[in-house]
Amino acid sequence: MDIRLKTSNILRKSSGLLNRIAMWVHKPPQRKRVVPWFANNGDKTLRLDYDLNENAIVFDLGGYEGQWSSDIFNMYGCWIHVFEPVDEFAQNIARRFAQNRKLVVHPFGLAEENRMIKLGLDQNGSSIFKPGTRLVNARLVRAIDFMQAYNISMIDLMKINIEGGEYDLLEHLIESGYVLRIKNIQVQFHDFVNGAEDRMRRIQAALAQTHYLTYQFLFVWENWHIKDDLLENSVIIIHKVERFATPATEIIDADKYL
Repeated sequence: MDIRLKTSNILRKSSGLLNRIAMWVHKPPQRKRVVPWFANNGDKTLRLDYDLNENAIVFDLGGYEGQWSSDIFNMYGCWIHVFEPVDEFAQNIARRFAQNRKLVVHPFGLAEENRMIKLGLDQNGSSIFKPGTRLVNARLVRAIDFMQAYNISMIDLMKINIEGGEYDLLEHLIESGYVLRIKNIQVQFHDFVNGAEDRMRRIQAALAQTHYLTYQFLFVWENWHIKDDLLENSVIIIHKVERFATPATEIIDADKYL
């Protein structure tokens, strides 16, 4: 009886182990990728731990509800530009930070060219590459046009979570040379874009010429910091931060930059 019972217990445990292995093997790739990220509590540590101060300039591309910008501002008190092409989300962020003169909300995204697009609305996963629950019109502004209009010579941190648009944007920043004006690039690459992995590898190879990795969780989050010698040797005319003292309630009309 004892032998049968022990055998039964062993088989039950083995079956449970095999089921867990099977579930892991068949788990979608992205669910596997995020496991080490969450184990490191990356959203509360790596994504917020930067050498910033109250004079730093931060770009938040893909603002959604503004939570990351809120966390960064609470930690460093820096100047933040939030770019959110979904009008509903942009309006909500503007209301949230209506009393914060150091946070400017732009109701458009940054990209490689000026254009109107249709986004598939899906909360923080809204994308031009996915259908979503419904389609909404959105505007994209050529990134270097925006930077020239605002006379931005250096960005301390650019966070990019734009659901597939990161490829065109980063290729644009690299080809134009404006990547040298960004100290930290925090980006989430997405795998649902055609040729995503090949494009990601090419972008990473290009970034490695000017920046170095501080952390990397593929297709989750990674950060590139400009190489010290490039930063030290750059001739930079720092703009006055007073240029950005615009109330968040004054959402800037994208047409003025087109």
